[in-house]
Amino acid sequence: MTIDFQKPTLVTGASGMVGNNLVRHLLERDRRVRVLVRQPAKESLRGLNVEPVMGDVLDPASLQAAVAGVSSVFHLAGCISIDGHQHSLMRQVNAEGTANVVAACLQGGVKRLIHFSSIHALSHLPKDQPIEETRQLALDPGKHLPYDESKAVGEQKVLAGIQEGLNVVILNPVGIFGPHDYGPSPGGEFLQQLIDRKLPGLVRAGYYWVDVRDVARAAVAAEEKGRCGERYILFGEYATFKSIANWVQEISGARAPLMNVPLWIAKTAAPLVVWYSRFRGIRPLVTPEAVQIVNCHQNISTDKAAVELGFRARPLRETIADTVQWLQERDST
Repeated sequence: MTIDFQKPTLVTGASGMVGNNLVRHLLERDRRVRVLVRQPAKESLRGLNVEPVMGDVLDPASLQAAVAGVSSVFHLAGCISIDGHQHSLMRQVNAEGTANVVAACLQGGVKRLIHFSSIHALSHLPKDQPIEETRQLALDPGKHLPYDESKAVGEQKVLAGIQEGLNVVILNPVGIFGPHDYGPSPGGEFLQQLIDRKLPGLVRAGYYWVDVRDVARAAVAAEEKGRCGERYILFGEYATFKSIANWVQEISGARAPLMNVPLWIAKTAAPLVVWYSRFRGIRPLVTPEAVQIVNCHQNISTDKAAVELGFRARPLRETIADTVQWLQERDST
């Protein structure tokens, strides 16, 4: 497999937090970048030397035009929901949209597809065994969230493409923080609410996190060195929400919430939190789905990405500091 770096590289989902950080990293490497966008003049891509192509992963014809003449594709377009909505849209975008991307790559003769999946595509069961790349997919709807299942089905579509001759590498990142989070993402919204002191309390739990810039570097390494048909889990540090809130306090001066409730209380109160958040016009961060998320994928143990891709994650506090600084600077403009 030889990638022609003189040809453009297509990035789907380029306007999202991971996508636009990847675009920036590719441009730093003097790559020609084509981006699939549904709307022109996205703020996250403003001023970047990219070739925009109007289209949608749910529109096969637009994908065929987007992949024409490219050598590799980074597929990041996806739908995330942690508040019980958009189940149908998640299935459409994360599964059917991925199938459309695979078909377009096969038809267009794309040399390599880097598919951005998620740690949630992998089953959190059994909980007493560490999660590695060989873990089965989260395909049981009775035991996994709709988002998890949609990403798992997306991986199935990619694996089916491999059987037809497509050269694919799969990436499974954990929770992501980082700058250029224009959306913002759920992680960025959490930090913003901490900065603005809008969170009444925290949940006594934690999660695995990774810096978006390290994910972008890993994606390019996967394009160059990843093995076809392999998946790579990208994770940095485990940190509790309390630790993150304390870091935000040290960096920004915004006092961390004093209340830190056990997970079982959060599970009971989640429906009320959803109602209260919507009443205040903010994104609900404590939802029944979010509580299940932080109760799963708590035991990750793998060095595959480090060994094969040279992946290294920077200290999480550094990531939080850079992200908080970016959020504050954006608020001041």
